[in-house]
This record gives sequence, C-alpha cells and structure tokens, in this order.
Amino acid sequence: MSDNVKRRDFLGYSFATVAAVGGAASLVAMKQTWDPLPSVLAAGFTEVDLANAKPGTPSTVTWRGKPIFILKKTEAMEQSGRDLVIGSDRFTIVIGLCTHLGCIPAWKETMWKCACHGGEFNASGVNTFGPPPRPLDIPPFSVKGTVIVLGEEGPEYKQMAQA
Repeated sequence: MSDNVKRRDFLGYSFATVAAVGGAASLVAMKQTWDPLPSVLAAGFTEVDLANAKPGTPSTVTWRGKPIFILKKTEAMEQSGRDLVIGSDRFTIVIGLCTHLGCIPAWKETMWKCACHGGEFNASGVNTFGPPPRPLDIPPFSVKGTVIVLGEEGPEYKQMAQA
C-alpha cells in the first residue's frame, strides 16, 4: 500500500504542476492579446510643427484615421475662445468631419463648407449655417513650443474644451 500511495501522490503532484504551468502560460497569452499592438500605440499620437503654417491657408493632417484641419488665422479673421494662441499667432485646430453626418467640409476662402447638406463653419470651426448641430470638434492635443502633439490632453486643450 505504501508504493500505491507514493505513486498516487506523484501523479497528483504531476497533474498540479502541468495545470499550474498551463494556467500561467494562458495568462501570459491573454495579456499579450489584450495589449495594443505597437502600430496602434504609434498611431495614437501625431506631431505637427506649426512654425511653417501659412496664414489663411489650412493644412490637413491625419490622426487616428480622421482629417485634422489646422488653420493659421490672418489678422482679418475673427478671434475666438476656440483659438490656440502661440506667441502672436492664432490657430484653429479641429477634426475635419461635419457634425451633421460626418462629411469632410472643404475650405472656401474664409470658411469650411460641407457640400453634402450646405453646412458652413467659420474660420474658428463654429457652425454658422445649415444643419450641423454644433461646431467642429477639437481633437485632444498638447503644445510643445511650436509643435502640437495630437492625442495628448494638454492644458490648452482642456481650457478650450471647457469653453
């Protein structure tokens, strides 16, 4: 009976060891599956240097698959609480999707105009005509000198978001 008990204990310990190793391997695999891919993390942040922006001519960058409109305002364009001020320059930074149905508005001299349903947004991204229910959305960003980092929530963004 002594040999039978030892064999039974050995089999029990062997089974427990295999189960523990399998459980640990499963946990490691689940964690790796849940972690975002490096390409996804890299796509989360986009840096844009505003030093070379031309007044009155918006530029478009892509952030997380969305167009971001960046406009350096001219002196003739109205100021707004939605403006990013860097030195003496004022910028509009908005997600370039109409708040009505998600179309991409086009720049027409002094405003963005949505061709789908006639919605208009002024140089600050505020809806001025048509069916859009609210201004163009402001993406989260932070400012580092003349560079903005899209995807980070800096104090400038938080101030604009509260307004």
